[in-house]
Amino acid sequence: MEYDDERSGSFAALREVPEDKFVILGLITTKKPELESMASLEEKVAKASRYIPLERLGVSPQCGFASSIIGNNISFDDQRSKLRLVTKTAEALMELAGC
Repeated sequence: MEYDDERSGSFAALREVPEDKFVILGLITTKKPELESMASLEEKVAKASRYIPLERLGVSPQCGFASSIIGNNISFDDQRSKLRLVTKTAEALMELAGC
């Protein structure tokens, strides 16, 4: 589910997710090169965990890095940094969830 900008809205829709489902939150934008802060990602995950237990949440980029025919104005190095951020965030989530 894409939640990389304000237009995405709240996490309230997550309350409708069946209990046997795992949700991947697309929190990291692929549209711009600016790197999200861990603090902002942790805040978003905390908000989402009000609706779905942390153990059933994952993180990812919101979409592919070429989500239109002309692609997005984001360098290879920026893409790599964003993917590293996905890894760091996932590791932090696993630690919080006790995994």
